Amino acid sequence: MTVGLRLALAVGLLALGLPVWAAKKVDLDYHVRLLPQSDQAEVRLTLAQGSAVRSLDFDLGDGSRYSDFKADGQWQLTPGVGARGIWRPAADKASLTYRVRISQARNNGSFDTRMTPDWALLRGDDLVPTAKLDQQDGVELVARLEFELPTGWKSVETAWPRIGRNKFRIDNVSRLFDRPTGWMLAGQLGSRRTRLGETEVTVASPRGQGMHRMDVLTLLTFIWPQVQAVYPRHPGKLLIVGANDLMWRGSLAARESIYLSSRMPLVSENGTSALIRELAQVLGRINDSQRSDWISEGFAEYYAIELVRRAGGISDERYESLQKKLARASQKVSTLRGERINAAQIAKAVVLLGELDREIRLKTRNKRSLDDVLRGAMHLGSVDTKAFVQLAESVIGESSKVLDTELLQ
Repeated sequence: MTVGLRLALAVGLLALGLPVWAAKKVDLDYHVRLLPQSDQAEVRLTLAQGSAVRSLDFDLGDGSRYSDFKADGQWQLTPGVGARGIWRPAADKASLTYRVRISQARNNGSFDTRMTPDWALLRGDDLVPTAKLDQQDGVELVARLEFELPTGWKSVETAWPRIGRNKFRIDNVSRLFDRPTGWMLAGQLGSRRTRLGETEVTVASPRGQGMHRMDVLTLLTFIWPQVQAVYPRHPGKLLIVGANDLMWRGSLAARESIYLSSRMPLVSENGTSALIRELAQVLGRINDSQRSDWISEGFAEYYAIELVRRAGGISDERYESLQKKLARASQKVSTLRGERINAAQIAKAVVLLGELDREIRLKTRNKRSLDDVLRGAMHLGSVDTKAFVQLAESVIGESSKVLDTELLQ
């Protein structure tokens, strides 16, 4: 076929609205068998056509959680700290099988993730570790996740779209390698569901764990109009999981999902909400860099307060009292820079963001606010302190006096 004929054919296909090129789709199936008797999950990755993938290079951490690797094709394991496993699949249908330990304990004896005879609360990120994918050109992997539950376990919940009783579609447009990330829960569960705007919300916990599922849904329903007004991106599905029995008394956001200890109040005595803070992390997805952890942590804590206040859940008097507490708690803070910042630094970041919001509103005659800076940060692939200052000043239209501070040096 001549170059001119190929060009004419391409133009004709475009005119008909047909794609000139389409990726070859290859199935990637994850099968997870939960084994409570050994506190493990058996994970099997199956490629319908192994030749589509040259290699998968897995980051296994210190290697202690993963064992019993079996592969169709070549498997190369580098043990020790920074352990890695490289799978080069066989050409035809190929599988990689291994086991992963589920329960992960903290120093105080509580658990981040846990498996019991009746339920398992885990992270998909641990089931399938991060990996560098080297695949053939023109290939698109179509990933699905299926659970095999122990006898007596009734259901499983993930933040991914359900395509069967215990089966889910895994599709992350921001990653080449689709893996089943986020919080997951399986066993004898109690669940409550509702639809808020574009988002299907599920609150789930093991039965008898004291999770106030309807309270969680009520608080989310109350603040959701403010969520829609601030955040341009709303997930199709949001999962909140929780438990009590030896689980860590805290909260943590993951992809489209939140862990919330069932022992935590939805709104604390000082007026802040761990649930709304983690929601702000899920919706914001701000990736900070260059020792600028204060940006994502500050935004999350700021909007945990602000969303409730805008919804009418905090009076002006209580709001002012909360601001004074934040100022007192952070008065000795001299810098906000760092890879991981402490509670006092987060409080100082919230105070700084509040001052920046007032500066923006004053200088733009109330036409712009910190909401515009948040949305701008969400659109950046990564944001550091320098980029944040530039972004805020572009919203203001001039330099910022609030951000001209040694706290950000």
